[in-house]
Amino acid sequence: MGPADIAALAGLLASAFLAGSILPAQSEIVLAALLLAAEQPAWLLVLVATLGNVGGAVLNYGLGRSAEHFRHHRWFPLSAAGWDRSAHLFNRWGVASLLLSWLPIIGDGFTVLAGAARTPFPLFLALVTLAKGGRYLVLAAALA
Repeated sequence: MGPADIAALAGLLASAFLAGSILPAQSEIVLAALLLAAEQPAWLLVLVATLGNVGGAVLNYGLGRSAEHFRHHRWFPLSAAGWDRSAHLFNRWGVASLLLSWLPIIGDGFTVLAGAARTPFPLFLALVTLAKGGRYLVLAAALA
């Protein structure tokens, strides 16, 4: 594996991490481009993308765990009513909502709320990995 391969994998990892976090980013385009270039094995690309995306979700989970300390500040991105509505939705659907964590925008919110709700971390990790890895597998299969 040469420097170009390592750079491609690092770029994929970074884009997937950012896309998995609350920052607005997309990793599917990077993964699709690398899959179509076929210079690295598809399984490795899916694995790296999944690891990065789950890593971003873990960051969100940590932010959610600490949100209670900050949510009453003026700079907090959600109003008290918005936070309560979001928490109600998460509590209504429970941890099963983490299976939708692959969705843009709302999926990131679910991962933050899972942290705020003190979802057991092993359960969080299993559901988010299944959801996010599944999305990348579907993309890879569609491009194969």
